[in-house]
Amino acid sequence: MVVSALGLSGRRGALAALRALGRSRPSQQTGAAACVWGLLRSDAAAFSSLHGVPSVGFSLRALPTTASWVPAVRCISSTPAAWKTVEVEVPSMGESITEGTVATILAQPGETVEEDSVLATLDTDKVSMDIKYPNKTPGVVKEYKAAEGDTVTVGQLFAVIEESEGGAAPAKKEEAPKEEAPKEEVPKKEAPKKEETKKEEPKKASPPPKKPEPASKPAAAPGGAPLSSGPRPERRVKMTRLRARVAERLKNAQNTYALLTTFNEVDMTALMDLRKAHKDAFLEKHGVKLGFMSAFVKAAANALETVPAVNAVIDGGDIIYRDYYDISVAVATPKGLVVPVLRNVDAMSFATVEKTINELGKKARDGALSIDEMAGGTFTISNGGVFGSMLSTPIINPPQSAILGMHATNMKPAVVDGQIVARPLMYLALTYDHRLIDGREAVTFLKRIKEVIEDPRRLLLDV
Repeated sequence: MVVSALGLSGRRGALAALRALGRSRPSQQTGAAACVWGLLRSDAAAFSSLHGVPSVGFSLRALPTTASWVPAVRCISSTPAAWKTVEVEVPSMGESITEGTVATILAQPGETVEEDSVLATLDTDKVSMDIKYPNKTPGVVKEYKAAEGDTVTVGQLFAVIEESEGGAAPAKKEEAPKEEAPKEEVPKKEAPKKEETKKEEPKKASPPPKKPEPASKPAAAPGGAPLSSGPRPERRVKMTRLRARVAERLKNAQNTYALLTTFNEVDMTALMDLRKAHKDAFLEKHGVKLGFMSAFVKAAANALETVPAVNAVIDGGDIIYRDYYDISVAVATPKGLVVPVLRNVDAMSFATVEKTINELGKKARDGALSIDEMAGGTFTISNGGVFGSMLSTPIINPPQSAILGMHATNMKPAVVDGQIVARPLMYLALTYDHRLIDGREAVTFLKRIKEVIEDPRRLLLDV
């Protein structure tokens, strides 16, 4: 039903139309709805209450005001529950994580959201995650129960959304058709004529005051550095939850483990020749580029099988030897370092390793990693070489017992068959928990990786 008040004058027309709607009775199936055009008071709620008009589920869009009345359209639904409220709770964040910090609120109050629209992002101890609108029916954000920077727990009420049961999306805010209000003509003031303005006779210029002698400049600081004339600019930024957790874990590792690092140098010639010879065919067949990381992952799995202690972990008074090989690969992201896990790498092909690394790396940089994708690694590989690192001593990723550090490959002189030749060499570093792993085992492990990288055929022959 649509009731129009345009045929009647201003206030009387609006009142008549609204009273007519108030006397209408909705059907049990569809209910009744009406749109009324006329002059209404801007206080819609008070107006509705005063004249006995139902006000369930209405929207008021006011046009430019005239005196105390507003030209407006009022759409009223008399359906008992045209809109319902959806409460969005903080979702599960994964095993052992119970709280997070609200990093960014993306959908502001009043905005329309659809299914899977991201309302906000949370920073947890391990990863950033999204809070999404779960319902298929679109809705409008009414309010948030937490602000940016607040700590929230799993299951806590986070947002209130109003949605339509009928499935129609709440109308997006649109500008009402503007009617220009009558402008009062302001009498134009005539600009004063220049001819009528009497110019004052210029006064005799007094001699300018003598400028004070400039103070002698302070002597330049040693080295030519300019002296600071005031406080130097600096910024204080709250540490993200992820960064704080990384710092805590690294410090705990340093305090708990007996950390020791052993080094070796690997000749990359054979691996680089293998890649050069087969990279095009590999890409054509598998749809992914052949890199060096897959070779190091497979070499690490082989070495872990050869030296089981490196794959073990201390648990209280026990040592747990794990007969599976889940290798964490460190990925640098704008928010910090994350370590997604490649599972059962001993059973993976080179192509599967490369594809999985690419997928997990992209998800890590996009902040889309799940907690499960970072849980349960038995050994970690970190590649500082992509940033130009020549040598480093990486810190163990708890609760693991060792970590392999890769570095940049550089052409260096090497002795081959009694001749000095230029070879592409890389330093390798293995940091390990000396409480569990003896020096002999650590050196044997790193030497095995060196042997496999310098002769990849060993992986095929298992020698």
